[in-house]
Amino acid sequence: MTWIERAALFSPLDYAAIAILLGAWLWIGWKIEHPSPQKPSVALVMDGYRRDWMHEMVTRQPRMFDAQVVAAMRQGSTFFASTTMIAIGGGLALLGNTERLAGVATDLAIGSAPAMVWEIKILVVVLLLANAFLKYVWAHRLFGYCAVLMASVPNDPEDPNAYPRAGQAAEICVTAARSFNRGLRATYFALASLAWFLGPMALVLGTMITFGVLYRREFASHSRAILTAQTSNTET
Repeated sequence: MTWIERAALFSPLDYAAIAILLGAWLWIGWKIEHPSPQKPSVALVMDGYRRDWMHEMVTRQPRMFDAQVVAAMRQGSTFFASTTMIAIGGGLALLGNTERLAGVATDLAIGSAPAMVWEIKILVVVLLLANAFLKYVWAHRLFGYCAVLMASVPNDPEDPNAYPRAGQAAEICVTAARSFNRGLRATYFALASLAWFLGPMALVLGTMITFGVLYRREFASHSRAILTAQTSNTET
């Protein structure tokens, strides 16, 4: 089967739905990481708190609390990376059994389509999950770098290397959190892409719901209101 014949298996609505999925995923990621100064995202607000955390860590003795927080963040990235790997394995297993999947879809009146169609739909999910997995793994490694930098911060606040090194740890922590958040967004949209099995309109609906959930959590949630209110109180 040539690429033209494979492309003809999908309708223009399918291509539009996939374009909406990718566009929503990329745009919400850009918006969260580059919000307007008047309305910062939760991710950007938390970056400020991470920098404040590392600044306070310099004078905190002992630093067991800080070590426990970094360990918890590493455990979170490890959990999501391992879970995503299991999901990728399940998707790859389905790729080798698409005939049975097509039969189940026909029995459930979802629609009849060649096995190639189901393979491509599964592949989209797997690719999004693979992207998430790579982000989680990199976040895990960066949190490890952050832990090493934190351990290298001198105990004496008067040491000229204390605050500059704490600032380095803060920036590594911010970068790690950004990678972790990108992994979460890829996971969310991988779940949304599962709706494509029900048809292109279901994919569009799933994408819009996922987009709305992410936008609300970053720009209109109750937790954001609390975080920004605390930031304002601190600044005043």
